[in-house]
Amino acid sequence: MSAFKSLVFSGVQPTGNLHLGNYLGAIKKFVALQEQSDCIYCVVDLHSLTAQLVHKNLGDETRSITAAFLASGIDPKKHIVFNQSRVMQHAELAWIFNCVARIGWMNKMTQFKDKAGKDRENASLGLLAYPSLMAADILLYRATHVPVGEDQKQHLELTRDIAQKFNNDFSEKIAALGVGVKMQVGEETVNGYFPITEPVIGGPAARIMSLRDGSKKMSKSDPSDLSRINLTDDADTISKKIRKAKTDPEALPSEVDGLERRPEAENLVGIYAGLAEISKEDVLREYGGQQFSVFKPALADLAVEKLAPIAAEMRRIEGDRAYVDAVLKDGGDQARAIAEGTMKTVRDIIGLLQD
Repeated sequence: MSAFKSLVFSGVQPTGNLHLGNYLGAIKKFVALQEQSDCIYCVVDLHSLTAQLVHKNLGDETRSITAAFLASGIDPKKHIVFNQSRVMQHAELAWIFNCVARIGWMNKMTQFKDKAGKDRENASLGLLAYPSLMAADILLYRATHVPVGEDQKQHLELTRDIAQKFNNDFSEKIAALGVGVKMQVGEETVNGYFPITEPVIGGPAARIMSLRDGSKKMSKSDPSDLSRINLTDDADTISKKIRKAKTDPEALPSEVDGLERRPEAENLVGIYAGLAEISKEDVLREYGGQQFSVFKPALADLAVEKLAPIAAEMRRIEGDRAYVDAVLKDGGDQARAIAEGTMKTVRDIIGLLQD
């Protein structure tokens, strides 16, 4: 093998309603990337257990995320869309990666510290080991690129560390089996079975903040529904939330530097840029010097234009449960075939007996 085939992988947890931050930070990128690369998009239902073991209806939450994928423009006939738990090899490779990763690596993960808080002894082992499963999700398909938000960059770095350690530890066996790619690690050349996956980050709306507090990330767990625009919100609700969004009394600046120390203004400008697919500079060229009484209605109109059709299509798709289930089954069958091919080779590399 001379090189890794370009492949994009990413996943979204089925934990409550998707919102504008999920759309601009992830799903919109998913749709764009499918025009350039082969893509695998996953509803990571096993990951949702780390945040909440008991769900009222995890199946319908999984279908809802799938409907959002499809309503936003992801094509399940050209790319793979499935839910993680259909492919048991995710958990199998995660166990192997638990044995590759070091406890010290996991203890450094900022998200674990934030979510576990001061009561770390009562946090689930799954929450601590979450990054190993994320690494398995990606590397099971030997994905070369992953669109991630700023909050997942550290986990992707750990995925790269796990891939590199596996490649280093098994370099000779990988070479003997003829399944590797020559890779430069520092001054040493190793035979790698897993790629060192690259993040896909960027755009004017890589991180969307709360409409009520520009210092906090937009979140589906925020008790105030006014803090976020849900993908299921209708046109009137979208407009109302933008009108009520927190701002400051100053006019919009003419230069991006003028947004510093104005988190709410920067957030709304970023949302406009992300929805319009232009830069923040372009937004300020048009609206610099204008008051929010002018900018907010323009932003509301744009948000309704872009999001209301997705919400309507999402509701339509969610109403056709049989179609959603068929998409997930077909995607799961395709993903499982790729995953088992990877795992057969991984078992041979490690030395596990198999048929």
